Amino acid sequence: MKYVNIDQVEPGDVLGRSIYTSDGLTLLQANVQLTVGMINKLRRFGVTMVSLKDPNLQDVNTEEVLSESTRKDAIRNLSAAIQCVQAGKGIDVRGVQKSVNNIVDETLRNRRVLLNLGEIRTNDNALYIHSLNVCMMAVVMGVGLGYTVNQLKELAIGSLLHDIGKVVKEEGDASPYKQNSLENHHTWTGFNLLRKKHEMSIVSAHIALQHHEWVDGSGIPRGLMSHEIHEFGKIVAICNAYDNFISPFSEEEETLPPYEACERIMGLAEKRFDHQMVIQFLRTIAMYPTGTSLKLSTGEVGIVIDQNRGLPSRPVVRIIRKDRVANERVGDDHEIRDVDLSEETTIFITGILE
Repeated sequence: MKYVNIDQVEPGDVLGRSIYTSDGLTLLQANVQLTVGMINKLRRFGVTMVSLKDPNLQDVNTEEVLSESTRKDAIRNLSAAIQCVQAGKGIDVRGVQKSVNNIVDETLRNRRVLLNLGEIRTNDNALYIHSLNVCMMAVVMGVGLGYTVNQLKELAIGSLLHDIGKVVKEEGDASPYKQNSLENHHTWTGFNLLRKKHEMSIVSAHIALQHHEWVDGSGIPRGLMSHEIHEFGKIVAICNAYDNFISPFSEEEETLPPYEACERIMGLAEKRFDHQMVIQFLRTIAMYPTGTSLKLSTGEVGIVIDQNRGLPSRPVVRIIRKDRVANERVGDDHEIRDVDLSEETTIFITGILE
């Protein structure tokens, strides 16, 4: 698959990844041949990037941390939980817990796979994709840190529900520790909702409360210093910020490509984020996700086809053309070759193509 801007999609292109609604239903199925009507529909839904099948990548099998069915079930169960909250019925976490068990199990089985966050976001599903992405990143980090299965499940359910306070219309029971100016912030709202569930660890509830706390004490809602923030809160703070950096639906001023978002995270180490947690985060995320089109220092253009664990900035790239013929189709006489940037140390990535 390759990831392209919606403006580059043409009728006849084949969708590489299914697109889901907020309740886990399939909006468009992978492998469907896109029509003018479908492309216009995606634009109306706010889609900016899509994954497409590419004839030059037919032999490439992209490894995923989670299966499509697990991701789809997680969105559906999260949607059901949110609908309960919006209806004033509290939160039913049973379905979420089932999804969390599957997420942890699959992540442990695929612990050597770097994360490629390739779900297609729409106006409708943005909150759900964000929550799932944050959960996946957090669990992969937790696996790398050697957490037990129970710890991973606490981390997973808290990270999947970290923004649950955003959907609560009205929540009472104000904590005496609230700062008056922040008493209605979604971190407090989410915490007060989750801490009442006896099926859920209080640690998970604190993730919702602490994911906007910064290690230098400048965060919210309580302005905690590093030693006062739970380790899980430090993890989710990074994952939440990163996904907001790369999402066109967040409140950030601009949408960043993954490698720039990673640089932003690195620049905020010891200010917003714990330094050691940043190092662990960078070991788990693909700075150039599989399917990204790149420009190389050789003047060639290629598509990322594989990742190097431990060297996320040096992926394996399939060269498809020279940059000077970027608008031409690949001819039969063009030599298509694969370059492992972890071995070709004199070749550098000079930019990405949208």
